[in-house]
Amino acid sequence: MARRNDHTHQEIRDMALDNVKVFLNEHSHHELSLRKLAKSIGYVPSTLVNIFGSYNLLLLRSIAQTLDELMQQVNQGLDNSTTPEEALKAIAYCYYDFAQRHPNRWKLVFQHNMNGEALPDWQENRISQMMGVLEEIIKTINSHKSDSDVEKSSRVIWASVHGITLLSLDDLLFSSTPIDGHLLIDNLLLNYINQWKQH
Repeated sequence: MARRNDHTHQEIRDMALDNVKVFLNEHSHHELSLRKLAKSIGYVPSTLVNIFGSYNLLLLRSIAQTLDELMQQVNQGLDNSTTPEEALKAIAYCYYDFAQRHPNRWKLVFQHNMNGEALPDWQENRISQMMGVLEEIIKTINSHKSDSDVEKSSRVIWASVHGITLLSLDDLLFSSTPIDGHLLIDNLLLNYINQWKQH
């Protein structure tokens, strides 16, 4: 067992978050525990609670890392897009592809429960930033729409892409032949955007 002065708080923090990533490469977050994580880095659970505040907040920091990585990939996709339609597709593909590569980390983002604790501002800001990018692109496609319509449409698109992603991950698309999630996303965006432009 490591002594308290073997590592700085930041080093322990980094080790813990790195080990969450490593664990989720092979296992669901439901199999992880504070005790198991602390043992993997050679510390006692109370050390991690002292540093992160709670196990909930430790997992939330891991989720923040996941969202930051996803946002970085989204930004790269946006940099390579020349039209709002391409930008929407880039975001949707990044979302879907990230989940395919890191299914357990992606699921943790949406299955984590704060158990009554308030979501910290630093996490709210990440979510708002991602939704804001989506809203901005949708507004560009039809600038005559109200802010309320833009917000609703952004949630429809996000929820639809999320559904395609989740059902694809869990192999619940109920098709006799394999279905490419990208093709489903293409179909969704083509039909929705055409309708969005006309009304």
